[in-house]
Amino acid sequence: QRHEQLLETGWKFHKGEANGAETISFNDSQWESVCIPHDWAIYGPFDRNNDLQNVAITQNLEKQASVKTGRTGGLPYVGVGWYRTRFDADPDKKTTLVFDGAMSEARVYVNGKEACFWPFGYNSFHCDVTPYIYKDGQPNVLAVRLENRPQSSRWYPGAGLYRNVRVVATEAVHVPVWGTQLTTPHVAADYASVCLKTTVEGAGTQDVRIVTEILSPEGQVVAVKDNTMKINHGKPFEQNFLVDKPQLWSPETPYLYKASSKIYVDGRQVDEYVTRFGIRSIEL
Repeated sequence: QRHEQLLETGWKFHKGEANGAETISFNDSQWESVCIPHDWAIYGPFDRNNDLQNVAITQNLEKQASVKTGRTGGLPYVGVGWYRTRFDADPDKKTTLVFDGAMSEARVYVNGKEACFWPFGYNSFHCDVTPYIYKDGQPNVLAVRLENRPQSSRWYPGAGLYRNVRVVATEAVHVPVWGTQLTTPHVAADYASVCLKTTVEGAGTQDVRIVTEILSPEGQVVAVKDNTMKINHGKPFEQNFLVDKPQLWSPETPYLYKASSKIYVDGRQVDEYVTRFGIRSIEL
């Protein structure tokens, strides 16, 4: 079964470079204890010099350069920050780390090995760390190096692990992170059509059965589909539903439905994946 663990507490943080901080035996006992989400730059110190630019703004028809300030609130966001923690993982499961936001140039290490590099601070990302997990079940060491480079932003971008970090454990046959695509091709007052495409990995040539329930904003089951097929060349598993008298999403009425999909192989449930969605149409 799918299991998600939020890595919120138990982190150690160090501002600045720390040689060898990715290694298992590194001593981080003198580092600061923090909770995630965490933004190290908001603690300052505020300084006008953090913002200074000597430029001519051509859009304003300026001909000569002059000193400009105020872009990033005077906060010292430029520099390197290190984070370290430990997490448990089942060596018999597929283990994925999901970072909802890490600013920026993230290098992720598990048990001393670099698992992934993700330079984009504004995007969520994930990496498969299964090959690096301890096989004897002992806690795993996670280290993350982040770096904000000079002049890398026109406004205050944040610094550090500024969004949640999760450990996702699944069976070999599973729905990957962000593995569903849901659309509402027809929307009207009397009914709406819902198309759910589910990516399933690890199934090979086995038959895969997916039982999906559509739940209303009140939690009532309003549609069900039970389908079995083989996953051919990675093509997503498609299911189509009709929802009678849908509660339409809008900013004033942000009604959210859920598509809860249970995945079966050889009669055994191997995964469950929930997709939140609103029913609405947009026309240009």
